[in-house]
This record gives sequence, structure tokens and C-alpha cells, in this order.
Amino acid sequence: MSDFLDKNPWNALRQFTNARIALGRAGSSLPTEPWLAFNLSHAQARDAVHHPLDADVLHEQLRAQGFESLDVHSAAPDREHYLRRPDLGRRLSAESRMALAQMSAQSSDVVFVIGDGLSAFAASKQSIPLLQAVRPALADWKIGPVVVARQARVALGDEIGELLNAKIVVMLIGERPGLSSPDSLGIYLTYAPKVGCSDAQRNCISNVRPEGLDYPVAAHKLHYLLTHARRLGLTGVGLKDDSDALLATAPATPAVSDDSKSAST
Repeated sequence: MSDFLDKNPWNALRQFTNARIALGRAGSSLPTEPWLAFNLSHAQARDAVHHPLDADVLHEQLRAQGFESLDVHSAAPDREHYLRRPDLGRRLSAESRMALAQMSAQSSDVVFVIGDGLSAFAASKQSIPLLQAVRPALADWKIGPVVVARQARVALGDEIGELLNAKIVVMLIGERPGLSSPDSLGIYLTYAPKVGCSDAQRNCISNVRPEGLDYPVAAHKLHYLLTHARRLGLTGVGLKDDSDALLATAPATPAVSDDSKSAST
């Protein structure tokens, strides 16, 4: 069978990327192995979109790390509504809004929200390690309770941050799965969060996962943006991420690939 397989001359480049290049061909078709791999990746991406977030496990992991946690749900009652009605994922359910409004929440410097978004895999796998990586750099910050949000879009963090009197809200949310990355996490920062904030008022760090932007580098970028957001009193188009300049003077870190995708806005 190998006699019928034509190898692509670009094959040596495959060591540098996960992109589907130099797959070879068998006649006019793909070889069986890359064809099966493509179908597996496609199935994993679909699973990532529909797999439910295990909020109970996340709460246990947060408590084990010493974080106080809260549980909320968006106005989307289930996954079907979430996918068909993005607007419902941007607002809290009536029950969650009432629960947060009735809390005597003290003002905090930052509130982290973990949302399933379009990949509960990402929220489950990447959020806790990222929080562990960034927390030592936030020793002088007053961190509010970590909120676990189901059926969440990015803008859901605005309402949560407003109700919890947060100066900055950081949404950790599963990004739209790619065919090589069903578990990629996005980070969205919003200063002075309130209902009605636009995407121009946020900063985004994308592709957080060990195979992409690893936890130490993502934590470095997040700390940089948080520090300057607090200093300048803003996030979004007025806040530039110049953190790479600091990394250039630091000890070398593993190479990072940029596989940025749109997230669950």
C-alpha cells in the first residue's frame, strides 16, 4: 500500500506546526490516516461545543486552592437556546441576578469569572492552572469570589462585575473550538464593568493552553494588563499590550504559537 502513497515534499515542515500541511495523497484522495485524524478532530470540536460544564468539580477545585466561589447561570436555559440566542448568554438569569444583587458584596479590585463559552473543555482544563499561575503576582490585589457561569458569553461578565462591585472583571471563557484546539481558553478584561459595555472596552488574550500560550506567559500578559488597567483606569483600545517587551528581557521561555480564534462573544 505504501507504494501508492505520494509523500508531499513539504513533509519536513510538519515538525513546526499542527496545521494540516504535507498530508500526502493516495491517488486523488487523502491517505487514510490523515482523513481519520481530521474526522476525529471535527468530532472533538463538536463535542467541545455541546459538552456541559461540570460546575461542581470546578467549585471543588477552586475551594481546594483557597478561592471563594459563586455559581451563576445565564438567561439561556439550555445549550440549544444558548447557541440559537447569543443575547441570552450575555445576561444573567433572573435567579442569578437576584442572588448576586442580594449579596452585600464589598468592592474588590478584580473578579474572575469562569464561563463555559463554546468549549467547556477549555474552562475545565485551563482556568484553574491559569489562576494558580497569576495569583502570586496579585498579592496586593483584593480578589473577589471566583464566579462559575454556565451558558456564558463574554459580556455576561459585565453584569456580574457590576453586581459584585468589581473594579475589573476578568472573564476566562472557552473559545470557539478549532480543528487542532478544542480546549483553547480566552481571557477578557473589562475595567468598570457594567451592562452595555462594548467589545472596544475590553482586552483579550487568546489561545491559552499548554500547546499555545502557556500558563506562565498568559499569566504574565494578564498581570501586565491588569496593572496598567488599574493605573490608567481603562481597558480596551486605549490599553496596549506591550508585555512582550518585558518578556524579551526575561529568561527565555518555550516558543508560543498563535492560534487565535474568535471566542464566545
